[in-house]
Amino acid sequence: MPKLYLVPTPIGNLKDITLRALEVLQEVDFILAEDTRTSGKLLKHFEISTPMHSHHMHNEHKTTEGIVQRILQGETAALISDAGTPAISDPGFLLTRACVAAGIEVDCLPGATAFVPALVNSGLPNDKFVFEGFLPVKKGRQTRLELLAEEKRTMIFYESPHKLVKTLKQFAEHFGEERPVSVSREITKLHEETVRGTLAEVASHFEKKPPKGELVVVLGGASS
Repeated sequence: MPKLYLVPTPIGNLKDITLRALEVLQEVDFILAEDTRTSGKLLKHFEISTPMHSHHMHNEHKTTEGIVQRILQGETAALISDAGTPAISDPGFLLTRACVAAGIEVDCLPGATAFVPALVNSGLPNDKFVFEGFLPVKKGRQTRLELLAEEKRTMIFYESPHKLVKTLKQFAEHFGEERPVSVSREITKLHEETVRGTLAEVASHFEKKPPKGELVVVLGGASS
């Protein structure tokens, strides 16, 4: 039956891929990859030779309709991102929406997503949380921070290494230097690290030791 699979890929350790993900990637008619070079290494490692096409934020508006038509004609497709679950701060939403609108079955496999282990490792309340992903770089950033100042749930952000310290200091300005925060980097990789403390303490730590790799920032909510 024609179908779109959303297939999570490892965020670091290749052993984290599931047996079902490998099976789907082997059996679909074609794979849509955010970066074919990055995904090519993954497929080669697991000896998967399924045809692969590029589908990323810069071309998804142009490629989505053609993909939907291929699936409607009887093919099955798997969408993968460079790491983690498609559509979580990665391409995937537009294609998923188009497939749903066309009556195509969409099946998202469970698997790696960076913010889940970062949240659980943080030691901050995780019964309720809000995922913010990447904040706006310029326009809208100040407004967003002002809106989040009174958010009582734990907040999760993605940030690049060279912007981390600046972001932590902005958080301190809007939320207070004593607000608890946890920063996890290189999750599942050799140099995995989680730094916990107040915003002032964690910002100072990374000023002295500039971070590298993928980062997840977990910020405590406002006190009641």
